[in-house]
Amino acid sequence: MDAIKLSICIPTYNRAPFLRKLLTHLKSDARFDFRFEIVVSDNASTDNTEEVAQEFIAQGLPLRYFRRPENGGGWPNMTCAFLRSEGEFAIYVADDDLPICDGIAAAIAYLDRNPDVVACYAPWLLHDEIDKKDTGQFYRVKQDTKFANRSFPELFQFIFEGHVFPEIGIYRTSELRSAYVPREFCFWAFAYLAHFLDKGAVAFLERPFYRSVTRSSVRRDRQQAGHEEVMTAWDRYRGGLEYFLYVGTKRGRIGTAAEQRQRVDEMCKIFTLNRMAVALRFWVARKDYIKAYELYVRLVFGGLSHHDEVKKVRDMLPLMAGVQTFARQVNATTGINRLILSNVADVASLSGLLYEVGLDRSVEVTGELADDASVRREQTMVFTTTAAERDKFIARGYAPNLVFYENDLTTHLIV
Repeated sequence: MDAIKLSICIPTYNRAPFLRKLLTHLKSDARFDFRFEIVVSDNASTDNTEEVAQEFIAQGLPLRYFRRPENGGGWPNMTCAFLRSEGEFAIYVADDDLPICDGIAAAIAYLDRNPDVVACYAPWLLHDEIDKKDTGQFYRVKQDTKFANRSFPELFQFIFEGHVFPEIGIYRTSELRSAYVPREFCFWAFAYLAHFLDKGAVAFLERPFYRSVTRSSVRRDRQQAGHEEVMTAWDRYRGGLEYFLYVGTKRGRIGTAAEQRQRVDEMCKIFTLNRMAVALRFWVARKDYIKAYELYVRLVFGGLSHHDEVKKVRDMLPLMAGVQTFARQVNATTGINRLILSNVADVASLSGLLYEVGLDRSVEVTGELADDASVRREQTMVFTTTAAERDKFIARGYAPNLVFYENDLTTHLIV
């Protein structure tokens, strides 16, 4: 029997419906002219994941199932899948995404023709399963490009210019034992790329072999680790680039003179700021305007005031961040059940906005009361427009720290 050419490695945890969809896809589409296997590593699921795996094994799918004794997190689960693989090559496939099997076959053919290449990467397609269409592509490669062993400067320039993320790849399993090691503060994809380049040539192919599902037909509200990473991992991205450069300097391929270090440091900064601009868009979409403002500040200070994502939010961000800040202050104060909006032209609009950005629905919002004799001041917060109006409420017995005026919310929101 021919040796196994490819191992499709699938880590999973409590995602039986997603795994079923993926295995059904592989059963239908994985018509390779070489021998392959599917390796499922289960992080001690409590649902019927094992039952699903055994069902497809019984149907003849070349699947090997491994159940870890406890959920030890994502990295050990992925490691188990990789180290249990018996193919010449291995590819990671998330249990809620879809491999493009003809693209994988073309990539394997490329690797067979280029035995010096230890890892090949490709862009991936963004796919909407609900509408059954591809909606975009994450980075682009103009043509298949190979980088020789330890060509760190050339590959770093390629990553920077194309804003390339080496996340989707096919690896020679002979190199995984040394290349696939834990990295926490340095983004794993750049760190592993450095390891692979240190061992041999790496290639970036034009043709995608992976679909990342943005909206799933199994469950629309599923969590996507990639989305969360985009929103928080920009400093790890920089750490990964610095890790890559460090390996290059230690191998004598990247200079350490002050001028050279300044140049690559500026490139790392620009790359990271561009990722922060993407994060800004995600936080605005999630309506967390406070976090968005923090990113806005860093982007403008870093020199990206001209970036499209920054320009889009410049006019609306101070208002939204200020209103959300106030909503959170009301929520944080124990015992508050009423909020008075005084001297506000459109109480209904402002109260609606406060609820939209997170004000607890148990807090009643009203305009200024004609007679507030019965108002329990210790349970009431006030927003008004001027310092003079604030002083009037304090004179009527409202607690000074519970009476805000507009400047309190806007003085530190500088655009």
